[in-house]
Amino acid sequence: MNDRRAPADAPEIVILTGMSGAGRSTAAHAIEDLGWYVVDNLPPQMLPALVELTSAPAGGAASPARVAAVVDARSGDFFNAFQQALHDLRAAGYVPRMVFIDANDESLVRRFESVRRPHPLQGDGRLLDGILRERQLLSDVRSEADLVVDTSGLNVHQLSAKVRDAMGGRAAAARLRIAVVSFGFKYGVPLDADLVFDMRFLPNPFWIPELRPFNGRDKAVSDYVLSRPGATEFIERLVDLLDTMIAGYLAEGRRYITIAIGCTGGKHRSVATAEEVARRLNTPEIATLLFHRDLGRE
Repeated sequence: MNDRRAPADAPEIVILTGMSGAGRSTAAHAIEDLGWYVVDNLPPQMLPALVELTSAPAGGAASPARVAAVVDARSGDFFNAFQQALHDLRAAGYVPRMVFIDANDESLVRRFESVRRPHPLQGDGRLLDGILRERQLLSDVRSEADLVVDTSGLNVHQLSAKVRDAMGGRAAAARLRIAVVSFGFKYGVPLDADLVFDMRFLPNPFWIPELRPFNGRDKAVSDYVLSRPGATEFIERLVDLLDTMIAGYLAEGRRYITIAIGCTGGKHRSVATAEEVARRLNTPEIATLLFHRDLGRE
């Protein structure tokens, strides 16, 4: 395959991988619902052949515009085969995008225990041993991913919606997709964050009785947070910083970044700031996706 170039009408290629139990199958179904041609549990060695077949189908039929392959670590000699497959695709002129589905260890243990199934890599050890072994095996693959989706705390419907938002609609046509995620530090930093910002330098509306029942999407809370000394200056400098970084991301071929904005509980300051940052970043070339991870928590 290395001696040919990708055809001009080559399909968009997504490789879906990640931790066992994190929700790869759910993500694959969400992508398939968007009209992608999806192949599940594909050995890495078969990736170049799949792309070549879908780029030039027999009989002159129309080539699929978008192809997704689900690859997991159960394949033997996973890492070497995976790296070689990516090399072959890129050498042939294709530009595969990688989506990594992840979750924290606690969530993975809980999911495996709920279905009473062993982890595929635990062998004779504990469930957590298998998870840690797989996480180590996939660490380099995760670091190369174009998009990491953290499914900790998400149900199947929320995960499907998050994947659809990231890969469908206007976001699919944009040159860069920026996910702005508000969160509470008390619940942990999102696993999929590329950049993390802390809004705990601002006064907390939680301690104002008339504002406590509301959140950062409500005008009274938003007005309070954004009027505090330093809030507007922070947002302006953050947007200026991102404007500088966006040019570099596009030059490097990055299509998706995640910005996490946190406060103590993820209800007031982070939400109001995330709403304003997302509003300022949204342009015809940049699709801004807004998620409030901890807004519904008590």
